[in-house]
Amino acid sequence: MRNMGNMNKMMKQVQKMQKNMAKLQEELKEKTVEATAGGGVVKAIASGRKQLVKIEISPEVVDPDDIEMLQDLVLAAANEALQKAEDMVATEMEKVTGGINIPGLY
Repeated sequence: MRNMGNMNKMMKQVQKMQKNMAKLQEELKEKTVEATAGGGVVKAIASGRKQLVKIEISPEVVDPDDIEMLQDLVLAAANEALQKAEDMVATEMEKVTGGINIPGLY
């Protein structure tokens, strides 16, 4: 019988964690992170859903004779923003799960 009590307690903890994770996932939709490249001439903003939501490019960096540099700056800023979003989500999820690694969770 004691094992049943422990099982019930564990199930309640799992249900609470699931509820907290669902709430966190909703909150993460609204959170953003920002990354820049080229000393700030290109800015990428990503959401907690790990999607780019905005790219800003300063006019002075737009050089029709050097499109490749602009592409590289956009790529660098976008990749950094997505990595920051990934890190933010992992940090927030760790708070909810207590550091338990559940594959495929986020």
